[in-house]
Amino acid sequence: MGFHPQYLESFLRTQHYLLQMDGPLSLHYRHYIGIMAAARHQCSYLVNLHVNDFLQVGGDPKWLNGLDGAPQKLQALGELNKLLAHRPWLLTKAHIEHLLKAEEHSWSLAELIHAVVLLTHYHSLASFTFGCGITPEIHSDGGHTFRPLSLSQYCVCDIANGNGHGNDLEERRSSHQVSGEVEVLMERMKQLQECRDEDEASQEEMATRFEREKTESMLVATAEDEECVQSRDVSRLFEDPSYGYKDFSRRGEHVPTFRVQDYSWEDHGYSLVNRLYPDVGQLLDEKFQMAYNLTYNTMAMHKDVDTTMLRRAIWNYIHCMFGIRYDDYDYGEINQLLDRSFKVYIKTMVCSPEKTTKRMYESFWRQFQHSEKVHVNLLLMEARMQAELLYALRVITCYMT
Repeated sequence: MGFHPQYLESFLRTQHYLLQMDGPLSLHYRHYIGIMAAARHQCSYLVNLHVNDFLQVGGDPKWLNGLDGAPQKLQALGELNKLLAHRPWLLTKAHIEHLLKAEEHSWSLAELIHAVVLLTHYHSLASFTFGCGITPEIHSDGGHTFRPLSLSQYCVCDIANGNGHGNDLEERRSSHQVSGEVEVLMERMKQLQECRDEDEASQEEMATRFEREKTESMLVATAEDEECVQSRDVSRLFEDPSYGYKDFSRRGEHVPTFRVQDYSWEDHGYSLVNRLYPDVGQLLDEKFQMAYNLTYNTMAMHKDVDTTMLRRAIWNYIHCMFGIRYDDYDYGEINQLLDRSFKVYIKTMVCSPEKTTKRMYESFWRQFQHSEKVHVNLLLMEARMQAELLYALRVITCYMT
């Protein structure tokens, strides 16, 4: 994240507040919820970090043997953790009621909001972690055991993502194959802008294009299971390990479209979070805005480029995969701006991050700089977090009204 200092500052401020500052949940509960959320995606890097933090703030080591060793109150979060991570559109008012009205060990609304923000924060952070090729430290369980000869010339993340000099020949060859990729993308943005200025599609046509894109997003396959190497068994820290992402309209399940004008972060989610967990709505809002609006007006070697259209396509494509629709957006733009390999990367990193591979990272936007790809990962992380939050906060609002 250090490539993007403004964003990093916002991220650290939010995370510090969630974990350290006054809030409804005790410190050891906060870290344990972080562990549960990261474990959902087998992200041993984050699990290891929070195991240490959990023990430092006086957490009971027995809880680390498995979810069944934790208090009932935390065990009850298991279902919410699972649905939010993989299929948030299946959340219902009944799930919220079950937590708030348990005979014993019930959650308060404020505690639940804190837990929901932590769960969504760590699910999306697991996506970022896998997307950037970050692996556990060398002395940790599942840590890497191979260390390159010299780390002096480039940062560790470069090595994890294959930006070391060993790939020079391969890079030259692939950049030769994809020369012009950036120019093609810029030309498409220009044409789309001109078309947008000339004619406006009808509301029916816009709705049709959304449904088409939503259906197409289901045909984009994530990486195959065999590519996923689990570095450490963290499945004991959550229930139902076989449960994962499934496209929402498979096998006749019809999920109604989540329309942003009916429930949005800006008009509804933000104020609910801020009311029940003061200041957090503000911090999250700044972080979302920072990721969405972050730009250096460059694309690869080109300067003075307006990338707004591209950033919006990426953000809205992720929300589209979660069934979330913006009435004022033309979903026809997505296919013009995001190619197949990029869509595969996005879907894998957002929905099944543990399956993300170095090859997938290298196969999209080959002429772009590493820092630009990290920027993409920030967009994916924040769009995913907001999508999960929207589903959770909407059902909490339904429960309250």
